[in-house]
Amino acid sequence: MADLSLPANPEAPDVADDGVWLTCIECGHDHAPFDEIIYTCTECGGLLEARYDSYPTFDQFEGRTSVWRYSAALPFEEGVTLPEGGTPLHRVPRLEEEVGVRNLRIKHEGMNPTGSFKDRGMTVGVRVAQELGVDRLACASTGNTSAALAAYGGRAGLETLVLLPAGKVAAGKIAQAALHGARILEVDGNFDACLDRVQDLADRGEAYLLNSLNPFRLEGQKTIGLEILEEFRDDEGRFPDRIVLPVGNAGNTAALYKCFRELVAGGDLAPGDVPKLTGVQAEGAAPMVEAIREGREETRRWEEVETIATAIRIGNPVNAPKALPGIRETGGTAVAVSDDEITDAQRSLAAEGVGVEPASAASVAGLRKLRESGEVDAGEDVVCLTTGHLLKDPDAAAAAGSDPQPVPNDTDAILRHLAGQSVGGGLLGKVRSLF
Repeated sequence: MADLSLPANPEAPDVADDGVWLTCIECGHDHAPFDEIIYTCTECGGLLEARYDSYPTFDQFEGRTSVWRYSAALPFEEGVTLPEGGTPLHRVPRLEEEVGVRNLRIKHEGMNPTGSFKDRGMTVGVRVAQELGVDRLACASTGNTSAALAAYGGRAGLETLVLLPAGKVAAGKIAQAALHGARILEVDGNFDACLDRVQDLADRGEAYLLNSLNPFRLEGQKTIGLEILEEFRDDEGRFPDRIVLPVGNAGNTAALYKCFRELVAGGDLAPGDVPKLTGVQAEGAAPMVEAIREGREETRRWEEVETIATAIRIGNPVNAPKALPGIRETGGTAVAVSDDEITDAQRSLAAEGVGVEPASAASVAGLRKLRESGEVDAGEDVVCLTTGHLLKDPDAAAAAGSDPQPVPNDTDAILRHLAGQSVGGGLLGKVRSLF
């Protein structure tokens, strides 16, 4: 069983490098961070977590808002940067009123350089790759990871290899990876099969794996939580009650929980102020929801997964051992939503000017469902995380939006068309129809 507890006064073990080391969350064995390439525990195969000899505090964070503003919480002072982070925390007043919570804010990670939160992990992960001296980076991807890896690998001058499930990745994401110079392999299988193959390649020393199985990827993603806490506190004078987020491989859930644990251990976040982590999955790919509902300590691998939300079309979330405790220990929950509910939430966000891909909209769809069931109270302050830009999946955006209407090249004809469209659609149209 995973042990995610942090000591009040950490002491660096002999294997630490400048106050940084890796610890197995299953058996507690410590590992050197940069002496050799390592992804999981050499003693028991458990997941690893980066640990430090001191915990970050808010007064240590300096400079403009970006991932590297939070270097006190990261293994290096700076990384391979484009730059990333500093994404907006949108107000959505109409959606807030419709959902019926005290405050609803949208943390839009689609505003990162390659259009998703993955950039936060890559700026740290590629920096670690440089420290290790590798020359080829690799990942399995539903699209966003491949785009980020290709961009940051290109920035660092390293070869990048991405494995994608054939026919299951949005065109916008493939185009990004291709343009940034990645070598793209389409695998006859789903994302989890691609990850199996990439892990095999990494184990054979053929590439450095930069999926979220790599513990340093999650270190960069911690900064989402730090930004949310800082900005919400500055705006409202308090921290949010709940953070609702889409769940695919569960890396963000694990990363946010680690962010909160470190702040609590360092004394800058009271245990009672930790936001409830609430995960949302598509009904066709919901192993985390199943595990929460059934009270299990691990997920069951779903061999067949399908959803319009391609970024979370994952049946075997590798970070579940870190994420399940995060949901439970913060008092959160998990919920599954239909593709129709996801699309409706995508339209509602777009009406507020926030354009996201389908997986991102799952967070708002899940919040709606939890408000209807009474799981979320009307008095709560809620932040919904949206993870990718709407142009990541232009086909889904086009399908969710309205169709173009052909009109003649004549102004009077255009006005007649507009008037005709209004008939039956509202009071103005009904009034015009009388004349």
